[in-house]
Amino acid sequence: MYNPRDIIEVLADNVRKTMSPFGVPKGMVNTWWKDQKLDRDGDALLMTGLMYQFVPYIETATKQLERFEDTRWMSYLGYARFVPKLISGAGLAMLTPAAGKQKAGQYLKDIVKVLRKSGQSFGYRPELDEYSGILLYDLGDQESFVRHAERVAEKLLKAGVHKIITIDPHTTYALKVLYPKYVGASFEVHTYFENLTLHGENGGKKLTLHDPCFYGRYLELSDKPRKALQDLGYECVDVRECGTYTSCCGGPAESISPKLSSQIGSRRLESLDSTGEQVVAMCPICLNNLEKSGANIVDLSTVLANSV
Repeated sequence: MYNPRDIIEVLADNVRKTMSPFGVPKGMVNTWWKDQKLDRDGDALLMTGLMYQFVPYIETATKQLERFEDTRWMSYLGYARFVPKLISGAGLAMLTPAAGKQKAGQYLKDIVKVLRKSGQSFGYRPELDEYSGILLYDLGDQESFVRHAERVAEKLLKAGVHKIITIDPHTTYALKVLYPKYVGASFEVHTYFENLTLHGENGGKKLTLHDPCFYGRYLELSDKPRKALQDLGYECVDVRECGTYTSCCGGPAESISPKLSSQIGSRRLESLDSTGEQVVAMCPICLNNLEKSGANIVDLSTVLANSV
């Protein structure tokens, strides 16, 4: 296991200097929207928080962490913060396969398709779409999280943003709970699947949902994706550890210990596989970690987009 302090210092330094935990410029990470002909204005601002976009970079970085975990080279990780961000960020971007980036972008395009089919009024402004800073909070660096959150909130407030549509549980929790609490910035925040008005017939096909910790335990939104799927004719088959009793996928532990993350993911997969049905995730971190554990898993956005 890596020294958590080394991980935190590297991530915090990246966020402070580049607004990204991995040091990759946003212009390289956030390109999915360019062919979508999105309006800039609407009743709400679509804010991805860049979490789906970051996943392929997380995967590349994790592979490097796996190589050196529990070796003598592990202790040198803390020096990474002294490498110029232009070099480290560009290097990570070059090592990350294009296929992974395209796959991440498709989830976002599916979400746009679903929102449009549901008649939702929303706008998208890439210059306002920033990482929430949630990983810093998760790892206990509250000071760095607050500093970053203040910068993000200031941009949103200056732009006159009041209503936000989010697409992942981490960004949702940050904007809905942490920003009001720590920086005094309050927005009306809803996930993309909360207010859908879609209907269809899918023959009662059965699905098993993995509830992310933030949606299940803390925001208590587990009923919303189930309703969206039921309205489209699906039947949700739950495992015992669901909703407010959901179990972690292990993904958040990757930066500290890829081995521990893998162990947690494997245990969660055992539970999900017990239904024998297609597993559905609604969080990019959960999706990636459970997929690596061998799950037959798809993203909620894919299911919804293919059903309308």
